[in-house]
Amino acid sequence: MSRGPASDAEALADPLGSSRWQDMRRELFRDAAVRFDARVSVTAPPNAEDPLNVPVSVDASALPDVREVVVFADFNPIVKVLSFAPVDAIATLGFRLKLQQSSPIRAAARTGDGVWHVGGAWVRTHGGGCTLPSVGSASPLWQQHLNEVSGRVWHGVGPGERLRLRVIHPMDTGLAAGIPSFHIEDLLVSAADGRPLMRIHPFEPVSENPVFTLDLHKGTSASGALRVSGRDNNGNRIDAGVAQ
Repeated sequence: MSRGPASDAEALADPLGSSRWQDMRRELFRDAAVRFDARVSVTAPPNAEDPLNVPVSVDASALPDVREVVVFADFNPIVKVLSFAPVDAIATLGFRLKLQQSSPIRAAARTGDGVWHVGGAWVRTHGGGCTLPSVGSASPLWQQHLNEVSGRVWHGVGPGERLRLRVIHPMDTGLAAGIPSFHIEDLLVSAADGRPLMRIHPFEPVSENPVFTLDLHKGTSASGALRVSGRDNNGNRIDAGVAQ
């Protein structure tokens, strides 16, 4: 008797050999179909010298009809790093994250048929990134620049256009003594006509003053400045334009 995708996934050994994989699968995907898939690429340094700023690039563009991508780190005290929905953008995202200890970093892309496709990479580090206070939280100047956005669009980079944006924010995890959780929780990148391009939901493990790199379809920015809007978990708003 043949078995469905979820049963097949359960029978497969984790290619990264993590003792936490089955816990992650149950916690994040419940009874949904899950498949390890080489078409979901996670690029990260095998050895990260700075656990507060580990560069990661996720590329699920080889899959059809990607609705949502969730990024998580098995051995972080806060497992979920971020999620994003490539509404009218290419299913790729670059960013930096904090690691508490050596861990697999995984990306799971949900396609329109409800299947989660999982890829990942091991990153080794001396750790401590999630329990250290941000540099910004110790500075009296960060309040003057909180949620300021800077960005730039490059044409002819990648499959179309590349947007890189930076938001000033301490991104505190709440795990450092006396410092509560304080992080951006929603970002929406839109075209000049208001058309949504990508929605990003960062969680506490995203690095301080986060930088996000997005790949957009050719001609996306032709009609004018892109818009970046959102908020953090204290209700502070983000609203900025990114010119050519």
